Amino acid sequence: MNVIEKTEGTKISHSIMGDTILVLEEELYLNLEKYQRDYPVHIDISRNEFNMLVMGTSREYVAQIDIPEKTYRMVDTGKTTEEGTPIMEKVHDEFDMNTVTLTLWGGNANV
Repeated sequence: MNVIEKTEGTKISHSIMGDTILVLEEELYLNLEKYQRDYPVHIDISRNEFNMLVMGTSREYVAQIDIPEKTYRMVDTGKTTEEGTPIMEKVHDEFDMNTVTLTLWGGNANV
């Protein structure tokens, strides 16, 4: 995962669990593979008025997650047409956490 620290101030803690789960502040667990689409996905993370992390914008902006679009490759199915041409199938590549970017925004440590 690429991490960018955008502004000064206290950043939220983050870690990766397994190959696909991003953990923020040991409070918000996101299986990023579930959010990957055929187009880039941007997720905003904020802290609300109850000091809880939420997806979307709220009282204090703390992070953004950018997940690139799925990539695909053509795979031989092992079958052929009547003419003997191999039949290929489009298969998406496995999710790669190294392609995700987490941008952290500094905030007030006393919120």
